[in-house]
Amino acid sequence: MSITKESELIGMKRISEVVGTTLKLMREYAKVGISTKELDEYGGEILRSYGAKSAPYETYGFPGYSCISVNEEAAHGIPSRDKTLKEGDLINIDVSAELNGFWSDNGGSFVIGEDIHNHQPLVNASKQILQKAIALIKGGVKIADVGHLIETEAKRSGFKVIKNLAGHGVGRSLHEEPSDILNYRVKTNQERFRKNTTVAIETFISTKSTIAVELEDGWTLVGNKGGYVTQHEQTILITDKTPVILTQSNEIWG
Repeated sequence: MSITKESELIGMKRISEVVGTTLKLMREYAKVGISTKELDEYGGEILRSYGAKSAPYETYGFPGYSCISVNEEAAHGIPSRDKTLKEGDLINIDVSAELNGFWSDNGGSFVIGEDIHNHQPLVNASKQILQKAIALIKGGVKIADVGHLIETEAKRSGFKVIKNLAGHGVGRSLHEEPSDILNYRVKTNQERFRKNTTVAIETFISTKSTIAVELEDGWTLVGNKGGYVTQHEQTILITDKTPVILTQSNEIWG
């Protein structure tokens, strides 16, 4: 959305703090032995305590307050009582919500307990690439150039990017223009980031796959060639200098 007055900025800061704090607390709550449904319900309670509403639940009728993807699941994993977290699992939590007419979105991947399956390099690459991508963004920068940076850095780290999942505008709804802030460069895309707008920037870094495909449950996405995917996401306010990270309360960078 385009921020045109102080009240809009305050509204975006507030909901961004809420989703960021919810993600942080859910990460801390995630332990070996608990189910993803229990983790999701904990997150739902936090959102309710702030008066916020889960975006995927409210907007799409998603069967959970947050998307929780484990191991081979790339995104949109459904919380389940039958899915218990184990030592070394790769998990992604994506939290988005609405409060007082404003929407914000953030997410992060991490390893449960000890990294016995060596997922940490993929997690680190995703986090570091998101930092580099956000540092590049300001009013007037081509969206395609940020996609090029993400893919170039992924390849440099020995990984790939998922090409059909993307960041997006956010603010007065969960998904707004620009609708496709891709993780690779489309040379024909001449669209540029605009100053004083809010967007959700996401990395989708993969070990094997380049396309996410939907499972029969109608929600869960996995890589077309298998392997693992990590995602990190921040909602930011674009300026003519360094962006303001509105969801920094998630502490996904430590």
